Amino acid sequence: MRPSRWQFRPAKSLGRGVFHPLTGMPLRWNLYGHMEIERKFLVKSPPAGWRHVAKSRIDQGYFPIASDELEIRLRRKDASHFLTIKSGRGRVRVEEEIPIPRKRFAALWPLTRGSRISKDRYRIPCGKRTIELDVYRPPNRGLRTADIEFPSKRDSTRFHPPHWLGREITGNERYANRRLAARPRRT
Repeated sequence: MRPSRWQFRPAKSLGRGVFHPLTGMPLRWNLYGHMEIERKFLVKSPPAGWRHVAKSRIDQGYFPIASDELEIRLRRKDASHFLTIKSGRGRVRVEEEIPIPRKRFAALWPLTRGSRISKDRYRIPCGKRTIELDVYRPPNRGLRTADIEFPSKRDSTRFHPPHWLGREITGNERYANRRLAARPRRT
């Protein structure tokens, strides 16, 4: 029987250097979902030619929940729709993104009223990585952040940001998308 992605797998079948944030055990998939390893930065000045790379329009809405450690959101990325569940804070988090039909998205979207963001995402090549540059639309107009995902915590530590990235804001709740959705940041 083939294991489902929700079952614990032995360490030999997992990626390099990925550990559960609570247990410290090596894993890539577990009953909590996929491990996301990411760093986030403010953008001082986008690199030359940034407007000419692949771009997506993203609208996100957040469901009101009581926990600071759990986030459930709806996302429309161009013509695709997703329900995403995230747990944890900082550089390593648990994430599960589930594609949903447009009609299901439309039915759930009103539940996120008052907690939404809209942004344009530009995918900028940077060596072997891709930097996702987010340019926020109103009411967060003027804010620009950049996310970089990594296959391991070690790779995230070894990453040297290009000169056009500013201060690192990984784990800074003031710049978390769900917080920006509920309390827009004026720049």
